[in-house]
Amino acid sequence: MASATPENPATPRKTPPALNLPLDQLAFIIVKAREYDVKEEDTDPDEGSNATDDGQTDVLTDTADDPVREELLGAIRGLNDDERIKLVALAWLGRGTYDIDEWKEAVATAKTEHSRRTAEYLLNLPLLGDYLEDGLAMFDEGIVDDSDTREGVDGENEPLGNMKDKPARQ
Repeated sequence: MASATPENPATPRKTPPALNLPLDQLAFIIVKAREYDVKEEDTDPDEGSNATDDGQTDVLTDTADDPVREELLGAIRGLNDDERIKLVALAWLGRGTYDIDEWKEAVATAKTEHSRRTAEYLLNLPLLGDYLEDGLAMFDEGIVDDSDTREGVDGENEPLGNMKDKPARQ
């Protein structure tokens, strides 16, 4: 007979913390962060070449009016204050600064250190998209749609952050 209580009452089950972030917006931020990460500074601003002749390589140039940057800033700023703080904490989880068991501490630290200009702080984190996805995986979540039957990059139809044999961060 199934029981709702743990087998050994001396060791209670640990409930994972609640993320409480909108996954659709989080997925959008992860995708845009990856697009933003591939940008590089303009090495020849006065080149004067034609976009059709140079294979549209200028889309990878980081400029002040970059639409990807603006979309990413807008998506982060569109979150409420608590969600932005949790986004910072989630990036820290994915980066390895905190563990899932330290979630409340990560949120509290993010609240005291990064409650202002959160979007700019996050944009300056290299690999932000990877950090967010790795942090999301600690909550047993991912950005791959469960109904998607296409084979994923890791070949297992799972988000990359949920790879069981993924090496630990240094």
